[in-house]
Amino acid sequence: MTAAELLTPFIAAEVFEPADVHVATRLCALAGDDDQTVTLAAAFVVRALRSGSVCVDLRSVAEQVARPELPWPEPSAWLGAVRGSALAAEQVLRFVDDLLYFDRYWREEEQVCDDVLALVATPLTAGAPGLDRLFPAGWEEQRRAAEVALGQSLTVLTGGPGTGKTTTVARLLALLAEQAALAGRPPLRIALAAPTGKAAARLAEAVRYQIGGLDAEDRDRLGELTASTLHRLLQPRPGSSSRFRHHRENRLPHDVVVVDETSMVSLTLMARLLEAVRPDSRLLLVGDADQLASVEAGAVLADLVEGLGGRADVRVAALQTSHRFGANIGALAGAIRRGEAEQVLELLRTGGDHLEWLDGEEPTEQLRGPLLEQATLLRRAAILGDADAAVRALDGHRLLCAHRRGPYGVAHWNHQVQRWLADATGEPLWSQWYPGRPVLVTANDYGLRLFNGDTGVTVVRDEALEVVIGGTRLRPSRLAEIETMHAMTIHKSQGSQADDVTVLMPPPESRLLTRELFYTAVTRAKARVRVVGPESAIRAAIDRRALRASGLARRLRR
Repeated sequence: MTAAELLTPFIAAEVFEPADVHVATRLCALAGDDDQTVTLAAAFVVRALRSGSVCVDLRSVAEQVARPELPWPEPSAWLGAVRGSALAAEQVLRFVDDLLYFDRYWREEEQVCDDVLALVATPLTAGAPGLDRLFPAGWEEQRRAAEVALGQSLTVLTGGPGTGKTTTVARLLALLAEQAALAGRPPLRIALAAPTGKAAARLAEAVRYQIGGLDAEDRDRLGELTASTLHRLLQPRPGSSSRFRHHRENRLPHDVVVVDETSMVSLTLMARLLEAVRPDSRLLLVGDADQLASVEAGAVLADLVEGLGGRADVRVAALQTSHRFGANIGALAGAIRRGEAEQVLELLRTGGDHLEWLDGEEPTEQLRGPLLEQATLLRRAAILGDADAAVRALDGHRLLCAHRRGPYGVAHWNHQVQRWLADATGEPLWSQWYPGRPVLVTANDYGLRLFNGDTGVTVVRDEALEVVIGGTRLRPSRLAEIETMHAMTIHKSQGSQADDVTVLMPPPESRLLTRELFYTAVTRAKARVRVVGPESAIRAAIDRRALRASGLARRLRR
């Protein structure tokens, strides 16, 4: 049997994309390896990377794919063939504890593990005179997190939305600045960073707000803090998306580096960050390990929580109590996170002031009323030139979709809302730009100080249109990387909030429908959540985990 003959039924069953097979067959051809089971294994590694994993467990992959009718090799013989292959001999493929990697990702995982353990092994003085002042009675969780961070060079600070992560970060920075001042050291050099421009801007704004409530002496010690994307902090080299000017031989100058939304950081980017951080600096990784992971390969935050949490010499700083949600939304988010499907359904059936469930297979007519109301409110404020009211309306509601395309996708629903708006107003929206058009920035523009993930609305001013994004007003002609945003993907919504959120559940068979996706969508809401979809879709979301194969947690526990 040739490699093509073995892979054909897998391709027919849509287990692989064409690129998976092309890369695998090309690698085997270059290595002169004609064993069809080796080609199949390489194709599964490519598939794993495309799905966000950094490796594949050949012993369990048949169970994960759940297609027993396919011609699966016997696991032990399969592993033996791959171990003895030319690809393994040339270290294109790497085996670790029966996990199969491409060499690059094996090296990156090894490096991340080594650098993390080197940082946590660095002894630090944990004492801070201002601990009682900055974390008084009633701040017990945040105080415990600060005590953990004071004693470790690398700290993972986790917690869901509204648990006080940013408050803890700001006050911890004040403690560290006080430590430096009392020891007679120069003012701390602090870097605030996040994976996206939007998340970085939000981090800087939130930290500045929290610092503004501190004593004048604390504010003076910290000075004016800014934030940047991780890429901008590390300074990318021209022509490369994964190599930077700051690295092991040219470290970052900062004494403290804070990274927010760490769940969105890929394995590759975490490797580049860790090799750039000075051995004597502090690194604080902040995020929610239950949210969706990076679009690229890796689930580093979840691996760090699991791996470091299993060691006796390291502590993970965890915040548990949310102060943001109404009780019902918090209970729903907790039940989703714990995988309690019956509790989720009971909460949705009960409803109340903060929860609504539109149960049905066809959502169009169910959503027409609330979405048209939102679009009309936006349009009315925009025509009046009331930018503040338009922005408030924009932030009042989000329609969140799992997909970009298809009947449950963002593109379809953006078009659908525009059709409803045209029908309701009697004014066909022939132009791309119109009053009340909500927009989403899809690429960073440092010249205009716009960041991927920024949102805005188009308003009338002096009989012309302008787009209000944050505090910036721009003519539409100046904006290139923009999308209409009557709806947005759940991935794009990470790190943002709206008063009301409508979650459109895709069909149960959707590969994107996972517990992490559902949790991320629900926790974008401040006041109200509307879930649209049948019980079968909700159960499928709760039952399906977005598990990513990785050996990092296991390595960290050793």
